[in-house]
Amino acid sequence: MKVAVIGAGLGGMAAAYDLVRAGHEVTIYEADNFAGGLAGGFKESHWDWTVERFYHHWFQSDHSLLKWIDELGWRSKVHFFRPLSVMYHKDKFYPFDSILNALLYPGLGWGINKIRFGLVGLYLRLTNNWHPLEKVTTHEWMQKWAGNSYHTMWEPMLEGKFGPYYKDINMAWMWARIKTRTTNLGTFEGGFQVFADSLAEHLRSLGVKIHFSTPVERILTNENQSIGLIVGNKQIDFDRCLVTTSPGLLAHLAPDLPPDYLQGLLQLKHLGAVVMVIALKRRLSEQGYYWFNLPKSAGFPFLALVEHTNFIPPEHFGGDHILYCGDYLPAGHEYFSLSQEELLTRFTPGLARINPDFQPDWVRKIWLFRTSYAQPVPLVNHSQHIPPIKTPMPGLFFASMSQVYPWDRGTNFAVELGRKAAALLLSEG
Repeated sequence: MKVAVIGAGLGGMAAAYDLVRAGHEVTIYEADNFAGGLAGGFKESHWDWTVERFYHHWFQSDHSLLKWIDELGWRSKVHFFRPLSVMYHKDKFYPFDSILNALLYPGLGWGINKIRFGLVGLYLRLTNNWHPLEKVTTHEWMQKWAGNSYHTMWEPMLEGKFGPYYKDINMAWMWARIKTRTTNLGTFEGGFQVFADSLAEHLRSLGVKIHFSTPVERILTNENQSIGLIVGNKQIDFDRCLVTTSPGLLAHLAPDLPPDYLQGLLQLKHLGAVVMVIALKRRLSEQGYYWFNLPKSAGFPFLALVEHTNFIPPEHFGGDHILYCGDYLPAGHEYFSLSQEELLTRFTPGLARINPDFQPDWVRKIWLFRTSYAQPVPLVNHSQHIPPIKTPMPGLFFASMSQVYPWDRGTNFAVELGRKAAALLLSEG
């Protein structure tokens, strides 16, 4: 078969890998000029490693991705470390990366609150039955079972991440987040962009054609039920097509999909992301902290502050200290329209709260990245609203991060879903 894959993110490339190895002719179309999707990166001339546009790392529980890397023979290039994550409480930061540190965290209070926190965490780690949990919101379930520990720890993070939707997020999403995450975090030698470029090169060696800076403008069904792609005002026909973009973009590309399927795509809620990457002349966190969980209620101008070079040493970046200031935000938020200089002005007071010695002249350079589709919003009974991989349009398949549920978005589940979509496409062939 002639198969088109729209999107050169990790999910699309994982699908292409399985399809070409099954003997099919595969072509990838990517609107951007690089592989990797949201995991793509960039590089300054004096850096040895790339830096991700939107902060990424792997967990030791990312079995689908690590299995694929093993198949490729690249496991020696995966490196795991244990950077320090901290929680905010009354103008101070406390390590929160082990059972002992969790028990010592003063924001949980004492006595029954810590006991309830421990029992809830243990239950969510041990249970595999997430289906009943999606019938209730995290806000309701946690208030009932976690008590005050929910209000002091989980609620601020949930509110920061989902904003106006935070009381509507179902509990299965929280279960999945607690179930799979590890304190040891991993990356690929050279950065995620090196990983993505290596995948693209390997796919080409297998015969996959990859066209960068080539957006698909329309998806059509031909009379013989083959798929027609309009690319650069020219129609190119394929036997099958896998789309790995956002639900909204699929609806735009394929308006001939049945109305109920289109409506389902457009009703899925999501948030965008705004991330500023800052190269500093010196370290911001003298304690060497990597990930700062920042409650919006405390007045910070961003949700997360991540000092990347407390995870990957600054020697890989020419001595620059790399900092991320990031937030998940609804469409129309002013952060999507402010210039990077205006946004830096908004963010600077937050940096000074992390380190009172911070001065604006510590900043060597800044980069600003924004995307309208970064975080699906899983409401109650979300599994009933996930669009199927096989769409009603003959020959058209769809795989996006809105379908990795109950798991949270991430490269591991993009790979898992991409390979699942390829298997379904092959079985339907």
